[in-house]
Amino acid sequence: MSKFKIHNLETVPTESKEMLEASAKVNGFIPNLHAVLAESPQIFEAYQTLHKLFSQSSFNKDELTVVWQTINVEHKCNYCVPAHTAIAHMMNVDSAITEALRNSTTLPTEKLQVLHETTLALVRNRGYISNEEAEKFYAVGYENRQLLDIVLGLSQKVISNYTNHLAKTPVDKAFENFVWKKEVTA
Repeated sequence: MSKFKIHNLETVPTESKEMLEASAKVNGFIPNLHAVLAESPQIFEAYQTLHKLFSQSSFNKDELTVVWQTINVEHKCNYCVPAHTAIAHMMNVDSAITEALRNSTTLPTEKLQVLHETTLALVRNRGYISNEEAEKFYAVGYENRQLLDIVLGLSQKVISNYTNHLAKTPVDKAFENFVWKKEVTA
């Protein structure tokens, strides 16, 4: 049971109201994640800022999706996996990519597979990768900037994934067609 509140425009703390109003305007509804984050204006602003910056990083839409969903699946985020599946559909990402990520199967290109493996290594090893993993990453055309961009994406996803774990955030109606579940033992 969660003691976290899913805020609306009447219950939101004053410092978060403008951000929640903007979220409703942009999305056409208030995503439950944003409604939970609104409890703390600082984390809500940090999440939104990191999302904007990561979306503007050196990665294209397929690569953004690979980083986001690799982290979401590894963190077993039952809210973010469906949300980012819906987002990927809106971004016209090939469903072969989203399904491979959701089901932990091989991605359609070597470059995306290496990005997935590198992201997974960074998550699992808390920022460390082996020389072999780094060389494989560089061999497919990535550079140091992309390693740092993965760290940026991970920063965003830690906020959302961990918040969703704590709050047990229910999946929004807009994402229900993409429900994904992993049992979590704490």
